[in-house]
Order: sequence, then structure tokens, then C-alpha cells
Amino acid sequence: MSNAIRLRHLARINPGTPAFDTLQDDDELTFLPMEAVWPGSRLDISQRRPKKAVSTGYTRFQNGDVLVPKITPTFEAGRAVLIQGLHGGVGAGTTELHVVRAGKDIDPRFLLYVVNTHNFLKLGEAEMYGVAGQQRVPDEFLRDLPVSLPSLEEQRRIADFLDAETARIDRLVELRNRTLALLTERMTNRLDAAVRGVAASGPKRLADYSPLGEVPLDWRQGRLRSVDCDVQTGPFGSQLHAEDYVDAAWPVVNPANITPAGLVADNQVTVSDKVRAHLERHILRAGDVVFGRRGELGRAGIVTEAQEGWVCGTGSLRVRFAKGAFHPGYLRRYLAIPAVRHYFQLQAIGSTMPNLNSSILLNMPLLLPSPSEQAEIAEKCAEIESLAAKHRLLVERQMQLFLERRQALITAAVTGQFDVSTASGRNVTEGVSA
Repeated sequence: MSNAIRLRHLARINPGTPAFDTLQDDDELTFLPMEAVWPGSRLDISQRRPKKAVSTGYTRFQNGDVLVPKITPTFEAGRAVLIQGLHGGVGAGTTELHVVRAGKDIDPRFLLYVVNTHNFLKLGEAEMYGVAGQQRVPDEFLRDLPVSLPSLEEQRRIADFLDAETARIDRLVELRNRTLALLTERMTNRLDAAVRGVAASGPKRLADYSPLGEVPLDWRQGRLRSVDCDVQTGPFGSQLHAEDYVDAAWPVVNPANITPAGLVADNQVTVSDKVRAHLERHILRAGDVVFGRRGELGRAGIVTEAQEGWVCGTGSLRVRFAKGAFHPGYLRRYLAIPAVRHYFQLQAIGSTMPNLNSSILLNMPLLLPSPSEQAEIAEKCAEIESLAAKHRLLVERQMQLFLERRQALITAAVTGQFDVSTASGRNVTEGVSA
């Protein structure tokens, strides 16, 4: 391996793209937002925009360029790509990309592997500037990067070797991703069956709301309006203004704070004791169910004891049941089953901006097993989720090991720690198996 050469002498950093300038205003080109920038088969170059829509405020690039994300955490994730197959050979995209265009002395594929080595990512992370969460790698870091440069022939041998070996590892990762999807599907099906009493003994009948399928004959059924509960819409905009928000006080629950894992606070969307006192009717209690009123109808979360005292936001709606009406663990799983999601999806048909109102919510179909049965179902669901989580952790750990091995292999090959001409993928990637 030869002495190091600064990257500025081997490639152009954030160069102009003359091919972009030759396009007509209505000519289409590939558009690349950050969420489309992924290595390998996950790279999405399907989006297009007319030139006039991206003529200012976007990064320009062309076939053969290496795109390096500059912002955290995308940079640290090693999501650099060698771009090919652009519509018309030209593209534009997020400004959070550095463009590196290989010169005559460096192979573009070898360059891609250089910016995916462990050393490159760690050094770049140390050079980041800016506030937390918005830190970026400066282009000077790229310009001054020392590159140990073998001959072009050797660069191509290294790139050929790494293309084959990383593809093999990527296939293993993809198989594990499919396993994770199957685990999720199996867990969803088992939770659905438990909540609807599929395995319960005794006679069954078709539910009043047919998408629920057959349910135990002795289970009560109804609509939400038939249950003793109080429905309260979040405060109007005139009651809660953007300027009322402060940092790290009482969390406000808007639709964005309702996730599959439960309610999640945003420390920048909170209110003071004084503002909260004016919103007394919107203060949440443990066991309350908070629904998002806009967007994905049916998205809901249950307030835990640790979240008691949070505030229902303008874009949300709160339901408070009479004590003992529902076991929280049962209710949380019931709201997530496909039939209930199906009910809310039907309400959204034909709406450009679906909006949950009291009428839709109060008409929600319910299954009402006895309190003891609800507790048993909740316990069974917890067991299902726990087992699925253990299996998921094992698979995710395998995937992490594969990815670590992939980066170690790239680093070793690019820095000349072994001779790729005599290396066997099976011994240099020992420990990576299906």
C-alpha cells in the first residue's frame, strides 16, 4: 500500500454539475430525499422532479458520484452510496449530502468503500460541528482525508472482492429482515386470536361487527356509546397557543406523541403549571385512552400511572371509562387488532385529511369479556409479546454482528490488512453464516 494522498487530490468535493445546466426547465431528473439514500438494494431512485422545481436549494449530482450524508445520525450509519441509473444521468436531492466525484487515479467503487471504513466514520464523527441533533461533517474533512492509494488495478481487485463479499453479507441481513417480518406477523396473529377469544372453549357466534369474526357466545358486545365513559376533545387553538409551550414541563399529547409503543413525551412540547391549571378538564389520568383526531384514525395510547398529569393536546381526544370497565392491558391490545383498525380505516375513505370526531369514536365496536377474562387475555398477550421480543432480540443481534463484520471486512481490505488476490470470503468473514 502506497503513502497516503489527500482526497482533494484524488476527487472533486461538491463540484458543479454542468449536465444539470443543459437541461430544459421542464426536463425531468431523479430526485433523492434523504429517506431514499440507503446502500445496496434499498437505494430508491424512482422519484422524479422537473428541473425548475429543484433549480435552487438542492444538491446536484450525476452518475458515478459518491454521495456521503453529512448530518447526524445518517453519517454515522454509513449510508454513503455510489449513484448510478439516474434519469438522464443527472439528479438533485437533499442538501444534507456531500458529493464526491472520483478523478482518474481512484476507482469510484474503491472510493465508496473508503468512505465506509470504520476509521472514516469515526474520524468524521469527531469533526462534526453544530448543535446536538443537527451536527454535520464539514467538506474540509473530506478534502483533507488521507487515502492510502494502491494502484488502479489493485483498487479494482479490492472493489471486486468487496462487491462479492458485501453482497453475500447483505443477503444474510435481508434474510434476517424477513425473519423479523415473519415474527411480527406471527405475533400480530396470535394477539388478534387471543383478544377475540378464538381459543376460548364453548359455543361461538358471528360478531355483530362482522370483521371481528366468530367470538364467544357469552361475551357482551356493543358500541362505545353503550359503555359508561366520558369523551373529551382536546383544547381548542384559542385555549392552547404555540407560544404556551415551554421545555421540560408537563407533556402535551398530540397525535405525534401516540406511538405503537405507547405515549411518548416531546420535551419541547410541554406546558407550565400555570398553563396546565387553565386546562384542567384536559389533564389526563391513568387508564385514560388518548386518540389522535387527525391523520391515521384509530391511533390510540393508554395513559400509564407514570404519565398521569400529562395534558391532552389540541389534535387529540380523550376517553375516560368508568372504573373497572376495562382491563388496561386488554384494552390496549383490543385497539390494535386488525378488525378495529379496519373500522377506523373505513371512516377515512374519501377524506383527504381524516378527522376523528365523537360520532365515529362512539360508534366503535367493542367486545366485552368479563373482567376476569380480560385479565387472563392481557396476561396471555404479555406472554406472546415477551416471547416475540426475545426472538427479535436474537435476530437483531445476528444482524448487528453481520453489519459489524461487513464494516470490518471493508476496513481491512481497503487498508491493505490482507491480500484480496489470495483471500477467501469464507475465511476473512469467518463467523458470518446463514
